[in-house]
Amino acid sequence: MNAPAYPPLALFIDGQWLHDGRAGQPVYDPGTGAQLGELPHADDRDLEAALAAAYRAFGSWRLSSPMVRAQTLQRFAVLIGEQAETIARHLTLDQGKPLAEALGEVRFAAEHAQWHAEECRRLYGRVIPARDLRVQQSVVLEPVGVCAAFTPWNFPFSQALRKVCAALGAGCTLILKGPEDTPSAVMAIARLLQEAGLPDGCLNLVWGEPAHISRTLIGDPRVSKVSFTGSVPVGRQIAALAGQHLKRSTLELGGHAPVLVFDDADVEATADALAANKLRNAGQVCVSPSRFFVQCGVYERFLERFVPAIAAARIGHGLDEGVQMGPLCHGRRVEAMQSLVDDARQCGATLACGGERLGRQGHFFAPTVVHDAPAHCRLLHEEPFGPLAVVAPFKRFNDAIEQANALPYGLAAYVFSRDAARTHHAARALGAGMVSVNHFGLALPETPFGGINDSGHGSEGGSETFAGYLNTKFITQLDPLPC
Repeated sequence: MNAPAYPPLALFIDGQWLHDGRAGQPVYDPGTGAQLGELPHADDRDLEAALAAAYRAFGSWRLSSPMVRAQTLQRFAVLIGEQAETIARHLTLDQGKPLAEALGEVRFAAEHAQWHAEECRRLYGRVIPARDLRVQQSVVLEPVGVCAAFTPWNFPFSQALRKVCAALGAGCTLILKGPEDTPSAVMAIARLLQEAGLPDGCLNLVWGEPAHISRTLIGDPRVSKVSFTGSVPVGRQIAALAGQHLKRSTLELGGHAPVLVFDDADVEATADALAANKLRNAGQVCVSPSRFFVQCGVYERFLERFVPAIAAARIGHGLDEGVQMGPLCHGRRVEAMQSLVDDARQCGATLACGGERLGRQGHFFAPTVVHDAPAHCRLLHEEPFGPLAVVAPFKRFNDAIEQANALPYGLAAYVFSRDAARTHHAARALGAGMVSVNHFGLALPETPFGGINDSGHGSEGGSETFAGYLNTKFITQLDPLPC
């Protein structure tokens, strides 16, 4: 393992990097437990400075030409590409995912930046023909104002970047509270946007105690919009705070994605693809396939292929050569995995592979498959957010849909079948914001990403990405006819 030097950590407020004289917390490598750095926390003066800077900067950024915003985001995208390897290595150090995955995240995020740069030039209004020739009617789109964004640790670069690019492209300014466990990638976003020429105050980066920061930012009258990606319980708290102050919000919350494998699917290819996707980022993915419902006719064949593919994965530090799955991001996830496995055993489920912590150093947990779990098993109801899959059989189409829709989540779902009519009906019947059929096609820059029900509301990506950052204004004007 050739570990690169970890960058110094700081707040970023009104174009200045701040770190001295502030209390903070250590940041660790989840693969070794070694301390990487010390992350300073924002105090109340820092939060006030960030609010004042974002509010002041909005006065001019909101009036900037869409061409200027586009050029800034385009330069940002180019800089990401030039520095992708360094960003990815730092991301692997504090988040744990294999370097190849980290590099893929960074490069894919650059595509999102480029797409937002292109699309923000097309935030058009419209003219509505009036009933009276003397009246002119138009609709214009205006940025909502200062935004508060809260982003997670599992994809620290891409998740933060999507919020930042949508807000800035719409003409908003923002204060971003990134994940304290994995700060390097978010700091890279602020640094590269500064290099790209973003005016001071348009982006401000703060760290600290999440509840205090969220209450302070959301409760401040200068903040107009809230965007949050994270767990359902915290999302409920954020939504309640935003609702209390009548502020719009975009929430991308948890999921427990069902997978329907019908008896006419290419079972072996499907099992291989699902195993690889399940192990992505050690299963710490909100759209990770986690509840596998397989039709009885191919159930045994699926397990015979899926379990060995999961069990054979090479586990290690993300910077080691050939590693397919790294550690979990922190010890809490290891404890959560063990709790779910223990409950499944007590319920009488069969443990096909894994089910235990690996080694004494770092936060490693063996890729795990549980099958034949009874309906009351926690694993069928709680999002694992780790390398843990539960497989259950079904007989009829309606049985599969009923089991898939049994939970209040509604983020992603997957269907595998060669029957076009069957996949069409399944995609329409599944209660999810996104359905992927016979492949994994979610989270592209040009497509919307978001859920329904307990998985949140609003979308990021696609033409919908700017909707939450814009106000619609209708203007009607009476002009007297010439004599």
